[in-house]
Formats: sequence, C-alpha cells, structure tokens
Amino acid sequence: MASNPAVTATFCATLVDEWVRLGLRHAVVSPGSRSTPMALALVARAELSVEVFHDERSAAFAALGVGLASGLPAVLLCTSGTAAVEFHAAVVEAHEARVPMLVCTADRPPELQGVGAPQTIDQRNLYGSSVRRFEDPGVADDVHVATWRSLARRVVESTVGSDAGPVHLNLAFREPLVGTPGPLPEADPVELRIHDALPTAGDLKWVNELCGAARGVIVAGRGVDDAGQVVALAGRLGWPVIADPRSGCRRPGIRTSAVVSHADAVLRHPIAESLRPDVVLRFGEPPSSKVVNAWLSRSGARHIVVSPTSAVHDPDRVVERQILAGVGAFAAGVNTQAAPTGWTEQWSTVNDVSTVALTNALNDTRVLNEPLVARIMASHLAADAHLMVSSSMPIRDLEWFAADILPAVHANRGVNGIDGVASTAVGIALATGGTVGLLIGDVAFLHDTNALLGLVRRDLDVRIVVVDNDGGGIFSFLPQATSVEQGTFERLWGTPHGVDLLALATAHGVVTRNCTTVGELEAALAIGGPVVVRVATTRVDNVVVHERLNRAVADALGALTS
Repeated sequence: MASNPAVTATFCATLVDEWVRLGLRHAVVSPGSRSTPMALALVARAELSVEVFHDERSAAFAALGVGLASGLPAVLLCTSGTAAVEFHAAVVEAHEARVPMLVCTADRPPELQGVGAPQTIDQRNLYGSSVRRFEDPGVADDVHVATWRSLARRVVESTVGSDAGPVHLNLAFREPLVGTPGPLPEADPVELRIHDALPTAGDLKWVNELCGAARGVIVAGRGVDDAGQVVALAGRLGWPVIADPRSGCRRPGIRTSAVVSHADAVLRHPIAESLRPDVVLRFGEPPSSKVVNAWLSRSGARHIVVSPTSAVHDPDRVVERQILAGVGAFAAGVNTQAAPTGWTEQWSTVNDVSTVALTNALNDTRVLNEPLVARIMASHLAADAHLMVSSSMPIRDLEWFAADILPAVHANRGVNGIDGVASTAVGIALATGGTVGLLIGDVAFLHDTNALLGLVRRDLDVRIVVVDNDGGGIFSFLPQATSVEQGTFERLWGTPHGVDLLALATAHGVVTRNCTTVGELEAALAIGGPVVVRVATTRVDNVVVHERLNRAVADALGALTS
C-alpha cells in the first residue's frame, strides 16, 4: 500500500513548525530509514540545532541533558524496532527526574505489523507508565490536517510544568519516505503553556505559623528555581540551609554564612545531637548523603516538603505535608521573622570548623585522591560553567568535600544509574553552548563511551575527568567489602576492567591527559574541551582517604566542644 509522500512531508513539517513556534531549539537524531520524513523536516528548519548520534542510547541521554539544562524538551528521533527500545533507560531517568523530553519513534504502518516485517515490534505504549502522554496518530492523511497543530502543541505541553517528563509520539510512515511538503495548515498565535503550581494562601499561612517560633533547618536540593529567595528566607527565619550541590545555593553571589556545605562531615560527629531541629523545611529533592538523610529522619522534627513537581521523595516516610509549588515563589511568600537565637551561628561555626579541617587535610598532599579531584574540578571551572557528576562516588565527593562555592551542578539522580552520564554532559553542552565539566568514574565512563562518537566534530567544550580505580569504587564502602571473601568480592563488585581509557579516548580523536599531581590536573582543566583527563587511584586507598578526612573533621569538632 503506497502513501502520499507529500502529505507525509507536510504532516512532519507542520509538527516541526509548531514546535519551533513553541520555542523548541534542539533535536537529537539517530540515523535510520523509516524516520526519514521527520528527520528531513527537522533539518529543514534553521531555528533548530540538529545533532546526529550513532547510538540511540547515547542520543537519548544527550536529549535528557538538553532538557536538564534548558527546561525545554529536545526532539529525540529514531527509526523503528530495537532503536526505540534503546531510548528506554533515558526515558525512565527523565520520568523519575521530571525532565522534559519529546520522544519521536518512527514505526511501520499497520499492514506491516504482526506479519514478521523486519525491524518491526509493537511500539504502542512501549515505555509504559514512564511517559506523561502516548500519542499514536497513525499514518498521516489529508483528512485530519486540522488536528496536526493541536497534536504538536499537546505533546510539548505535556512535557513541561509541574509534572514535567517524557512524552512518546509514535509515528507510522509508509513508503515512499521522501516527499516535498506542501503549504502548511494555518497557524494560530501560540504560546507554550507551562502549568506551574503556585503556592496557596492556606499553605503559606500554615507554614508561617509553624515556622515562626521554631528551631529549624532548610534542606535545599535539585528543584530550587530561585536560590536567592531560599537563602533570603533562611535569613528571615534564622535557620541554616543544608545545601545539596544541585540546589544552586552554593553558587557565587548566592551563598552566605547560613549555607552549610559540609553537613555530612558535621553530622557524623556526636555534636549532631545538639543540632536537632524542630522543623525541617525541604525544598526540592533530598541530598545524596545517607548520613544527612538518616539524621533528618531520626530528628523527630516535623517535615514539610515544597517541590515544583508532584514527585514524592520520602523513603523514610517522615514527611507530614508536601506542598506543590514553585520554590522561589513559596520562599518569597513565607514572611515569618524569627527572633535572633544564635541557632544559625551555631551551624555556621561547626561548618566553618569542618571547612578548615577538610581544606587542611586535602592540602596536606600534592598527590591526587578522589575527594581532592572533586574539589579541584569544582573550583577550577568558571562561575558560568556547568558541572555534571556521575552517581556513585563523584556526586558524594562533591557534596561532602568540595569547597563552599560551586558552579551549576547536574547529576542523573532520578534513578541514580551510571548509564548515559557522559552523553548527558554532552547534551548539557549542546543546550548551554558553554563549558561543561564532567566528573565520572571509570565504570560509568566505559558504560557510555559512545558519547565520544563524533564529540570532536561537535566542537563542544566538554572537559571530562575520569577517576580510574579499575572497578566499582563505591562497593568498597559497603559491608560486602569486609564480609565477603576477597576474590568473590572482586569478581562480583570490584569488577576490574583493565582498559586503557586514554587509548580509548584517543581512538576518538579526543585530546587526553594523564594526571598524578595537583598541578597537572589544574593545567589539564585549563585546556578547552573536548578533553579526557585520567586520574588513577586505588579503591583501598580511597577508603582510607575518606576515613582520614572524616577523622580530621571529627578531631576539629571535638576540640571545639572540649
């Protein structure tokens, strides 16, 4: 059965035209035949930056990075069959992290379904409950022209707002696949409707009454849209802010003495008992630190969460009330003035003592270790740069040991996986056009080496630092490391790979550096990307380094309280 290629081309051109009018500026495409009509429609628009990725999984995580950095979805396109399946991991991350993404999968027409046609699978609801909307408009015909623009608007608007996330648009195309678009259907004035939740008067009144005379803490994580308002609220309440690196509260010009940067180290010490709050007001997602989250859970405080999304982050089941609202607007609406009590100053003192202890301990060596690498990387990126950090140890080292001031920080913490981390950094660079640093472990780097495909051609300033401890370093901190026979532990969790990471990067034409000293790393970070920098460590030594740093803070806090 033949199709009218002009109608197909006009349909795709209309969708793309509407997406451009709504403000979309990025498309990520993986090559394939069945997706030809949409691919041609995308590259026909000069307003769109179209990037081609050989690997669908890498493409999907790059699209995730675009959404993470810009707040708008990238158009993500692939051909039919297992190509669409390769998108799934990034779709799940976008779902859990509430990141906008417009997933377009080409498909075979109905007559080729269920008959063994090549590269054909059932793509209906392929991503299940991980998408905000699934649309399958069928093969385009000129009977439904009037619905094309509303379809384009509907799928984009479903990706943004208080329940941001991925949308799946499944597009069946018949051959011939190449056609010339005709006149597009008339367009009405259009504006992207983002359904952000506003704070209610009732919620604000309740929080004002609760917080007025209380001794509390603000916990700020990803989801803070106005860090300045959060810090200003802390000043009005006389409360400290436990600031996750992704909160923005540790950015230049934002951070004040009320912002606590080393809560993990502080709360390992018995002094934590004297810092118990009456109220915990959390903005956005919780921190990565198990120590901080456990302390918050057993504090006995009343927990209130304010978040711009409907996602529930309450694994300890301690949240009394979750308020759906933009963080900046909510913080500005809380006008309670607390009487000076010295509560914030107490927190500032222990944080300052911890900062000095960590700085001295880290400066005590010119040989690189993993916490020192995290600190150097964060402090040697420009204030307007972005820093992507992998899950496992990099995000923790940044949260625990980095200096007080940080650039914009991103991490895939929706599902906390290690897949697609490098590709996400590439997507962030595509969206921002600026410098993006990536701090990543060797296993996560190997998991996503296809991010290096074509990276030099993209001419992006992506500076990748790989901490290479020849295996899964985070497992050395878990009970398995001491309770399981060493050979078995290495086989199942240590998982040494023995790969020459720099040779791998060189094969892609990427500039590489191997660094063993602070000076070498600082010099390597001054090189414009793309560049891959390797820092070799050992997993056993890394555990010792972390113990030494925590002990240095404990000794300093002990001296403070003696």
